[in-house]
Amino acid sequence: MPILGQNQYGKAENRVVKITRDGATHHIKDLNVSVSLSGDMDEVHYSGSNANVLPTDTTKNTVYAFAKEHGIESAEQFGIHLARHFVASQEPIRTARIRIEEYAWERIEAAGEEEHSFVRQGQETRLTQITYDGSSWEVVSGLKDLTVMNSTNSEFWGYVKDKYTTLPEAYDRILATEVSARWRFNWSGDEQEMPDWEESYEQVRGHMLRAFAETYSLSLQQTLYQMGARIIENRGEIDEVRFSLPNKHHFLVDLEPFGLKNDNEVYLAADRPYGLIEATVLRDGVEPRIPVDLTNL
Repeated sequence: MPILGQNQYGKAENRVVKITRDGATHHIKDLNVSVSLSGDMDEVHYSGSNANVLPTDTTKNTVYAFAKEHGIESAEQFGIHLARHFVASQEPIRTARIRIEEYAWERIEAAGEEEHSFVRQGQETRLTQITYDGSSWEVVSGLKDLTVMNSTNSEFWGYVKDKYTTLPEAYDRILATEVSARWRFNWSGDEQEMPDWEESYEQVRGHMLRAFAETYSLSLQQTLYQMGARIIENRGEIDEVRFSLPNKHHFLVDLEPFGLKNDNEVYLAADRPYGLIEATVLRDGVEPRIPVDLTNL
């Protein structure tokens, strides 16, 4: 007889924009919130009984109501409020997983005292996932689509060569990638002091970018490790960092047919195929828990 395996349900991609008005100065939090709930849900699958089912429309309404009732200090704090509510208020629900994407807006400076105009930032999307089972928390935050480039201070040589190798060694190359990163906090219970989520994100992002800029790179793997190591060394609230870094290749264009010398000036930016470098950097003694495939988050 077939039996039911792991299951979950909820409302995905609830777009909520919260405007906080501080006189003439306004503040924006723009989130995309997905709620997944699991627990005692066997009967709804076997017989169709909805006795233990909280409608997904209710989870949607809760997202918007909580934006008003609790405000949005940070994506992490908002997700914690939601997860705690669903597990504590609904006996059949044993675990709540909240996934949030945050879209940043930058204030437009204008004449006068009004500060209510913004331009959507296009650098990256902030991410967080909150999981709560009624007793312990797991918070994994991160970002995606953060494109960075070093126009020098990168080499690639000394690699394995066989009869299929055509790539010339490079002693001064462009290094570019589109960062997808997740980091796991060691905060797991209400008895611990909660991190300052906003400060933590800005600091992690800053350490990541500075490590990318300051590492003289002999491989993208080396740069990845330095980015993760700098976060672990400087942010005590984080135990694990996982990166997925596509190598955004830039190839020197052959200008000799036109009688021109290309002195590391003109490149072809290739979008595919691309090298894909992925790795986890851990605090010593910590077991990895971020999925190897970041899309599994």
